[in-house]
Amino acid sequence: MFAAILIFSGMSVVTSCNKDEESKVVKQQQVQFTLWNNCEALTALQDYVKDVTNPNSPNFIKEEDRIATFDMDGTFVGELYPSYFEYNLLEYRVLDDASYKGKAPDDVKEAAQDIRDFVRNGKKLPDHFDMKHAYAAAKAYEGMTLKEFDNYVKAYAAKSANGFRGMTYGQSFFKPMLEVFDYLKANGFTYYVVSGSDRFICRALVEAIGIPANRVIGMDVKLRSGGQGLEAGVNYTMSKSEDIIRTSELIIKNLKTNKVLQISQEIGKVPVLSFGNSGGDCAMHNYALSSPHKSAAFMLIADDDTRDHANREKALTLEQQWRDSGYFVISMKNDFKTIYGDGVEKTDFTF
Repeated sequence: MFAAILIFSGMSVVTSCNKDEESKVVKQQQVQFTLWNNCEALTALQDYVKDVTNPNSPNFIKEEDRIATFDMDGTFVGELYPSYFEYNLLEYRVLDDASYKGKAPDDVKEAAQDIRDFVRNGKKLPDHFDMKHAYAAAKAYEGMTLKEFDNYVKAYAAKSANGFRGMTYGQSFFKPMLEVFDYLKANGFTYYVVSGSDRFICRALVEAIGIPANRVIGMDVKLRSGGQGLEAGVNYTMSKSEDIIRTSELIIKNLKTNKVLQISQEIGKVPVLSFGNSGGDCAMHNYALSSPHKSAAFMLIADDDTRDHANREKALTLEQQWRDSGYFVISMKNDFKTIYGDGVEKTDFTF
């Protein structure tokens, strides 16, 4: 009799735990998407999350394995004003910033001028410009402490975004994508920013939306302590008063397969969700789709030439390419009720 009571009591506890877990799942699913239209991509995301967070599903994923990775520029931050934030920042640093103007090496000046010619005259950027920019940017900010660089990025981000009225660069988040962050967080996912842009630029920008610095992966330059000089860090012990300083030595440009390698080294787990907007994100998507868990990948297409500076024809071509690759497509034109929020208007670029 006593044993039976114990068994019954234990079954009650298990039943109670299951009900508590199911109640938790139901509560999590109630996060609302107020800035999205009903669309295939949103339905796919919600169906996926409901499935993998359901403890009774064969596709259930434990919270520690619910990893999502997000590209930044063009995925949840604007990139069309009229180019990437970090490109605009380098152009400003080299050609307009009175405190640095005239000090840049010739190759850095050339990269900055390439950006200006592209932005103002539509001249095509040189082949492999992503690497040319990376090497130039490493040199342009050499000698800045991490705090100085953070302040520099944030000061530029406070400027009005070129091509828009009512928004600064630092406010140019795609508001519907911020709801995705909230939704994933409520459902036990940990999300990381995995960008081709400089890690410390990304950190400065996403701080405003509560993404911690240790969940940002990006382009990296070598760092040193203020008193280290040329001595190897393995031989040098920094003092309590030294700052960490940027050098001109590029470590990695975080694009394509480099994103996967950095995810492997820094996160240590294969993501089950991946969000991007360009071919530079395909390797990251494919890595997520290789997960032993149920997984999914999403590509945004910049097809809204009314509310944003978009090449709709190019976007529609990419849409089919991404679908053929097995990715879900998010249309900024059709799926977003707003992009940057109320009070923001697209304008002509000014120079």
